[in-house]
Amino acid sequence: MNSEKPMTAANTTSATAANTAATPVADAALIPREALFGNPVKSGGEISPDGKWLSWMAPWQDTLNIFVAPVDDPAAARRITSITDRPPAGYIWAPDGKSILYVQDKGGDENFLLYGVDLASGKETKLTPFDKTRVQLLGASTVIKDKVLVGLNNRNPQFHDVYLLDLNTGKLTEVLQNDGYAGFMADNNLKLRMATRPNAEGGTDFFSISDGKIADTPVESTTLDDALTTSPAGFTTDGKTLYWIDSRGRDTAALYAQDVATGKRTLIAENPKADIGGTLRDSKTGVVEAYSVNYLTREWTALDPEMKASFDFLRSKLKGDFGVQSSTDDDAVWVVWNDPVTSPSRTYIYDRKAGTLTDFYTTRPELEGAPLQPMHPLAIKARDGLTLVSYLTLPPGSDPDGNGIPDKPVPMVMLVHGGPWARDTYGYNTTHQWLANRGYAVMSVNYRGSTGFGKNFINAGNLKWRTAMQDDLEDAKEWAIKQGITSQGGVAIMGGSYGGYATLANLAFYPERFACGVDIVGPSNLETLLKTIPPYWKPIIQQFHDRMGNPTTPEGLAAIKADSPLYSADKIKKPLLIGQGANDPRVNKAESDQIVAAMEKAQIPVTYVLFPDEGHGFRKPDNNIAFNAVAENFLAPCLGGRAQPIGDAVKDSTAEIIAGSQFVKGLGSTEGS
Repeated sequence: MNSEKPMTAANTTSATAANTAATPVADAALIPREALFGNPVKSGGEISPDGKWLSWMAPWQDTLNIFVAPVDDPAAARRITSITDRPPAGYIWAPDGKSILYVQDKGGDENFLLYGVDLASGKETKLTPFDKTRVQLLGASTVIKDKVLVGLNNRNPQFHDVYLLDLNTGKLTEVLQNDGYAGFMADNNLKLRMATRPNAEGGTDFFSISDGKIADTPVESTTLDDALTTSPAGFTTDGKTLYWIDSRGRDTAALYAQDVATGKRTLIAENPKADIGGTLRDSKTGVVEAYSVNYLTREWTALDPEMKASFDFLRSKLKGDFGVQSSTDDDAVWVVWNDPVTSPSRTYIYDRKAGTLTDFYTTRPELEGAPLQPMHPLAIKARDGLTLVSYLTLPPGSDPDGNGIPDKPVPMVMLVHGGPWARDTYGYNTTHQWLANRGYAVMSVNYRGSTGFGKNFINAGNLKWRTAMQDDLEDAKEWAIKQGITSQGGVAIMGGSYGGYATLANLAFYPERFACGVDIVGPSNLETLLKTIPPYWKPIIQQFHDRMGNPTTPEGLAAIKADSPLYSADKIKKPLLIGQGANDPRVNKAESDQIVAAMEKAQIPVTYVLFPDEGHGFRKPDNNIAFNAVAENFLAPCLGGRAQPIGDAVKDSTAEIIAGSQFVKGLGSTEGS
């Protein structure tokens, strides 16, 4: 741990007088940013389909690369990629186990291309050698193992044509030219069986595909109400059963099995509080053997006796949450992740037949013994009665009773998730741990519009971006104040994407609610946001209009402008920090440029950090560390917490300080660098 004396409320300036960091936090080690946000020692562990090889990602020349080793000799590892720019966005084993496939974009532009690395020769091939193209993996098979189905939008950026990719030769064979569909689903024989297309009601139409021909009329449909909570979830390997996660005729999404021949549907699982989440399938038959539900925490239910025995065994051995991240073709060996929350995550190899659990790796061993804090799941009532599932982490030493209430109020950061059609979950959260270690309570709220809690909860956020969605955050904040967790005037707001919008919205529309704000790639102008969405999102533009506002009508445009913080930038009173990736395809750089220009015109202080080689968020560790170095030194004088000095963090990154370096201690004369 860093031996440097931590910064406390006593040696920060301009701290909010009503809210000082809890004294005991000064006795806790200051966890270095590098330990939290730097490259993990290992991550992404997988096992090959035949069970002969292990793979993982680990740093090489400061960038995560892919390594492989024999399963019986993990020490005999060899690196099979030589990436020096950005880490892969993800990788998988090819179904035949002869190669590893990974996707990579350029500078965060999200035009992901597919690469393959032959295990025997080490030769790397760009399998989708096209410019301005985003690949989709549409189908893989347990019987046709040398080929996969991919979608490519190189012909028309709005729509993905379907190709059969030969993994050994790299040959692409067109299966279907797509001139209007949003997605496709195939069976285990790599035959297209279903196409999806948005409809005029803001929902989705599902069309059957037979012999490569798409039916003229849909076999199933949803309206806007069920659009985010209803979708097909895959076929069994014989193609006779189609699973659905479906909320039609109900609130929470349930799991159904549909007989393809007769159309008869059988309810498999449901929960009144949360949607059915993930499933585990039999590797040979594709039959669902277990499902998960995530309300306050994730809970797995086994439908198969052998699966139940495996879960019971893992529960007896592991503390905290766990899950299966990879398995062999015969399902005999699993790679299992384990999240203990208050210690670094670990990954194991579980031999189901032998009944053994073997250490694979610890993701961040440098966090062993660090003062990591528990997370408290909460169910908070909003003013209209909706339940807001939320998560709270407290500073070390502030809660000696362990009941989730500090012995005296502490400063707090409201950490808002992106989407907004996503959710926060229970478990180890790097940002929670970092901010708690700096002396803050950290609260994450699943505001209305968040997913996982049924369609009514999602739809309660429609056209409520400025109003009820922000009121949910305010209600949770006021709850925390009444509970004695924090105090009035000592709460900051921080978030990325929609969370960045929430930061800007609160500072602009409700300037007294929060003490300061940190906006990461957040939209400031909803009109320009909708004009600049990626082309492959345009087929679902109706959903954006129905949930955000429709700029194609005078009334809708007026409402969107009223909900855009840009037009109320002159109302901002509290300190603001903005981080942006120059290549962001979702929230264009202009979203940050516009509001910074408006604030500077009105002579309102703002600090603006731009990363020329990043997109929607900061994936390069040096850049992530740099922005968080600025953020914690921005928050310290605002809330009275402590901060690790910026040091060389910004200089070691590609960060450009466009504006406001004078407002953050340690930035000095770096503006414009």
